[in-house]
Amino acid sequence: MLHILFISCILPAIFSCSQAPEIDDSKVFRLNRYENVSSLDPAFARSKSNNWMSNLMYGGLVKFNDSLEIIPEIAQSWDISEDGKTYTFHLRDDIYFHRHALFGKDSTRKVEAQDFVFSFNRLTDPAVGSSGGFVLNQVENYTALDARTLQITLKTPFPPFLGLLCMKYCSVVPHELFADGGQAFQENPIGTGPFQFQMWESNVKLVLRRNPMYYEKDEQGRQLPYLEYVAVSFLPEKYSEFLQLVQGKLDFMASLDPSYKDELLNPDGSLNARYQADIEMIKAPYLNTEYLCFYLDSPQPLSVELRQAMNMAIDKDKMIRFLRNNVGYPAHGGFIPKGLPGHRSNLGVGYNPQEARKIIQAYRQEHGSVPSLSLVTTQEYADMCEFVQSELTKAGWQIQVNVTDPGTLRDGKATGKFPFFRANWGADYPDAENFLSLYYSKNFAPNGPNYSHYINENFDKLYLEALQQNDPDLRTHLYEQMDEIILQDMPIIPMFYDQSTTFIRKNVKGYTQNAIDMPDLTRVRKE
Repeated sequence: MLHILFISCILPAIFSCSQAPEIDDSKVFRLNRYENVSSLDPAFARSKSNNWMSNLMYGGLVKFNDSLEIIPEIAQSWDISEDGKTYTFHLRDDIYFHRHALFGKDSTRKVEAQDFVFSFNRLTDPAVGSSGGFVLNQVENYTALDARTLQITLKTPFPPFLGLLCMKYCSVVPHELFADGGQAFQENPIGTGPFQFQMWESNVKLVLRRNPMYYEKDEQGRQLPYLEYVAVSFLPEKYSEFLQLVQGKLDFMASLDPSYKDELLNPDGSLNARYQADIEMIKAPYLNTEYLCFYLDSPQPLSVELRQAMNMAIDKDKMIRFLRNNVGYPAHGGFIPKGLPGHRSNLGVGYNPQEARKIIQAYRQEHGSVPSLSLVTTQEYADMCEFVQSELTKAGWQIQVNVTDPGTLRDGKATGKFPFFRANWGADYPDAENFLSLYYSKNFAPNGPNYSHYINENFDKLYLEALQQNDPDLRTHLYEQMDEIILQDMPIIPMFYDQSTTFIRKNVKGYTQNAIDMPDLTRVRKE
């Protein structure tokens, strides 16, 4: 069996040469994050890298399973009042924090309801500066009724609230490590998750070790997790990450970059035969919608008929096949992405270049010309926007493509600077309300996510009705109606629904993929 020395590969800061133990490689899971981890505090779990590490180290009241169903974690059960405003959580009695000297002679203690009160307080404390305070926007108050009971009362009913509590911002941390202002926590962050902190050298490596007190067991009663270590490197070049994977120096890669896409994938999106013996590719819906957005508060916004014609002119199947090697799903539905209740695979007219050409010609005959238009994008999506430009040219409409930097695009879409731009929306929490909130009239940017400044009274009525509806099936039906209204009015053109593409060494077993692209290594093992 292959062994490695941590002294040379993973943990040089922990062991001296004389102390370096031999570690069974089958107990070490190795991955890379080209985006550095900026914090191991769940209050700052904003970036994907921070989120991934928080998911390994911390636990909350509830969590998602692979099907995005909400299941118990530290809360073994909960009750919701008839008016949908009061949530009462009953905590497990066997959840312990990772060991730390500040806990005293026992070096640990059980999680209590008051720990959640402390952790939630940190999210809204200006001195902490967390980016996660928004998860409590709907909350009136929260209190520990006793050591095992936490009660949260909302200002108004909000059915997606349990999904918000699954976010890593809502993880529990112990107050003892913040008595000195948080220095102890920064040096050794403590949670309740399957892996605990071992060492971290920013931009170089992060090592987590198995939590021997983790509460979860497998079906045979064996203690989880199976792995002993998770070793994270921070190679910034995506091609270097790819080389490390194919050389067997990484077990996992969750990115697909143009620098190696055509070498790794065939044109149809399947894995290149030269890598199939050692690597497995896992595809799954990812809750992210890529779209083109019209700013409707501009002095002369495009008419609905021209926006619909533009949608009809774009061959989205061809775009996915040739520009993305079939990674992703062409958006023949509405704004709600594939993988969420409320998504419908077919909405609206769809691809019809002949009809698009007729509409554009009729508009030109009536008005003398079609409006000049510039599609603003970043370099990463320039090829997609140039494809749109080409499709519209074939339909008789010449538009421009304006490539700018991400910061300029971000600011411009928030302030209404750009009449037409490429954007995307990924799920903050897996409920269609999170996507449809972009078209509620009270959410105008820059104070909300309604970048199009779209207004529709019927849409607003259905949106508010959905927020009062506790029956998930009836709420999904309302979501479907709202998505259909969006496709009729066309303030945006959905381009494609994203897909996560994970590459993993074939000796890794038990890894599963979910639509929020959040790796769970609790049941992963290596052969």
